[in-house]
Amino acid sequence: MKDIYHKRWLESWLSKAVKDEPVVILTGARQVGKSTLLKHALSQWKYFNLDDLDTLERAQRDPHFLLADSHVIIDEVQRAPKILLAIKQVVDESQRSFRALLSGSANLLLMQEVTESLAGRAVVCQLRPFTWGENINREAFHTIDHLFQSRLEELKTERPEGIEDAILQGWMPVVMIERKGAPVWRWLEGYVTSYLERDLRQLSQIEALSDFRRMMQALALRSGQILNQTEIGRDISLSQPTVHRYLNILEASLLLERLPAYAVSRTKRLIKAPKPFFLDSGLTAFLGGTTFIDRNERMWGCLVETAVLHHLKTWCELQTPKAQVYYWRTVSGAEVDFVIERGGELLAIEVKSTDSPRHHHADHLRLFLQEYPQAKAGVIVHLGNEFKIFDKHIFAVPFWALV
Repeated sequence: MKDIYHKRWLESWLSKAVKDEPVVILTGARQVGKSTLLKHALSQWKYFNLDDLDTLERAQRDPHFLLADSHVIIDEVQRAPKILLAIKQVVDESQRSFRALLSGSANLLLMQEVTESLAGRAVVCQLRPFTWGENINREAFHTIDHLFQSRLEELKTERPEGIEDAILQGWMPVVMIERKGAPVWRWLEGYVTSYLERDLRQLSQIEALSDFRRMMQALALRSGQILNQTEIGRDISLSQPTVHRYLNILEASLLLERLPAYAVSRTKRLIKAPKPFFLDSGLTAFLGGTTFIDRNERMWGCLVETAVLHHLKTWCELQTPKAQVYYWRTVSGAEVDFVIERGGELLAIEVKSTDSPRHHHADHLRLFLQEYPQAKAGVIVHLGNEFKIFDKHIFAVPFWALV
């Protein structure tokens, strides 16, 4: 990547967290910019990267050598889990003067050593790929705060160029900063290949990488659909236990997330199975075989939903305490794409890959607001330029205004 730094919105959260907590854990998939963020945001801290084999060997032989300074960053810490016990000892002995920021390309909360050694001593956040606002060096967005309050006037900015290309090609920093067109797909091919060959061997034993890649492709084609592991296994000739294990590996590597169903219901039976989404819409497009925009294809709608979810999740990470995102669906087929829960507040969001949202597009939002009158508003996110008010608490905003 060129020597270009775009300030990440998570910086302010990190700067506050490291003052208050002895250990901060930053997770995130490979190539989302964790190392770059840490080197810029905490440039005075001692930095170690366990991808360096000499550093890794020393850390495994004598973990305490990394902890001689009072403020340390240990990147790719999952490669030397024994160091976590040493950190626990230093934290307990230092009377809170010691500070450590641990980073990794795996979900460190799934590591037994983290839960055993750092319980009550660490806070966790996840760095995701770029947002559109970070790419153009805007300040952290307050869009969703305005939506909770039905304040549309603050959102009416000018439509940016290239927003649909970004949905297709994705939000990974190296893609947004350096690459357009064919180089994007070559980079994504290399990204998937290096992930299969490197990270999977660290996380788990995979019997056949070709089987694992076929499952990734099957998941991309089912992005945003109710997860049915038996059906996936049947379609790609894998057993349900193998599909289940592969899903867990993808989730542990932070490339895939399972969106849970919003489960609080007063009167309606709800679907409870999660929906799978890959971290990045460009990765979803590549795995699903979509390298150009065709709005008539179902895949385009999935990419728009993935891009919206990515920005919603980024906003949730900036909240204290963190907000959560769900989907809502009844057995009769009424569905809302995303439900944000912040404290006791709800915001329902329906995503439409159209330029012109219509009154009937809000039908399921109306049902949701009837079922949950405590919800602040229902929002249709679309690809056009119009801001519309359909009902007192239901309105439409363009995707670019959201991001």
